[in-house]
Amino acid sequence: MARSEGIALDTELADLPQALRWRTWMGRIEAVLFASAEPVGRDTLAGIVGRECSIDLLIEDISSELSDRPYEIARVAGGWQFRTRTGFSDAIRAVRGSFDETRPLSPTEGLVLTAIAYLQPVTRGEISRMMGREVSRDVIGRLHRNGFIARGPRSPEPGAPYTYVTTAGFLEHFGLDTLRDLPDMEALEDAGLLQKDGGGISDMPVFAEEREATEEDPQ
Repeated sequence: MARSEGIALDTELADLPQALRWRTWMGRIEAVLFASAEPVGRDTLAGIVGRECSIDLLIEDISSELSDRPYEIARVAGGWQFRTRTGFSDAIRAVRGSFDETRPLSPTEGLVLTAIAYLQPVTRGEISRMMGREVSRDVIGRLHRNGFIARGPRSPEPGAPYTYVTTAGFLEHFGLDTLRDLPDMEALEDAGLLQKDGGGISDMPVFAEEREATEEDPQ
C-alpha cells in the first residue's frame, strides 16, 4: 500500500478480480500521465500499481486502446508522456499563435544546440571554432533560459571555461528518451557533417521541428 501526503492507496487491489484489477491499474497510469505536464518516470508509476505489475505491459495495453486517437504515450526523457501524434502537427501549427507565443529557435540557435547535443561537454569557444564564427553569449543564454542546456564541468583548457551540456528539458522538448536516440554520430562524422577537432561544421543538422517553425513564421 502506497502513501503520499497522508493518503493511503491500495496498490495490490487483492479483492478485485484479475481483469478488473488490471483495468484499474491501467486507469491509474493513464490518469497520472494525463495530469502531468512533464514525463513521469517508472518509479513514480510503480508507486500506484501492484508490486509484481509490469509497467511496460500496462503502457502497451493503454497505447493499444489509443491507437485511433490523435495522441499517444511517448517514451520521453526517461519516462512517459502524452504527446500529440505527428500527423496532427499541421492542425496544431494552424492555431498555435492563439495559445503559444514562444519564438522558435533561429537557425543559428538550432545549430549551436545541435553541436552541444552531439559534442557535450563542449565550450562556447570550441563551438565558435567549429562554426568558423563567434557564438555569442546571447545565443547560449537563450538556450539556457529555454531549459535546453546547462553548465557542465569546467574545461581543462586555459582559463577553465565552462562547458555546456543538454538537459532533461531538451530531451522532453524534442521527444527523445535518451541521447542515444539522436541520429548516429559516427555516420555524421563519416559524412563530414560533424567534426569536433579541426575543420568545422559544414552543414550540421538543425532539429527539424524548430527549423520548420522558423521557416513558417520568421521573426
